[in-house]
Amino acid sequence: MTQRTVPLTAAGKARLEEELENLKTRRIPDIDDRIQGEIQSGNLTDNPEFEDLKEQRAIVEARINELEQTLSRAVIISGGPGNGVVGLGSKVTIRTDDGEEETWILVHHEEANTLEGTISTESPVGKALVGKREGESATVSTPGGSMMVTVLHVD
Repeated sequence: MTQRTVPLTAAGKARLEEELENLKTRRIPDIDDRIQGEIQSGNLTDNPEFEDLKEQRAIVEARINELEQTLSRAVIISGGPGNGVVGLGSKVTIRTDDGEEETWILVHHEEANTLEGTISTESPVGKALVGKREGESATVSTPGGSMMVTVLHVD
């Protein structure tokens, strides 16, 4: 069975690699140290902190596995399709129906981070923008209702 590739920007891949390294070299050892402290205290019966630490470790291990799988299938993308059409990797400036302008880079959901100016092609805005060209509008359906966005520029 062929695994699907995961298209990532170089910056997104680097961010995921950094997160993976942090989880392996800092987070897991920290949790293990705290678990060891609870074990040494000898009070493991009905110890909510010990149970919480075990749960935290399982969650971190799951994230490590997820990151390793994603990174093993990563393919670096650079920019969008390049034909003036919004797609994965495109940097797009839009105007919302209330006149606000926003610029986003459309990325795979694994690297989406609105604080860093990236949104997923699977998000409501991303889905609405994919395939659009400069000057075209799209309706974005959100939990709060629908809004109209217009593509001002595509890189």
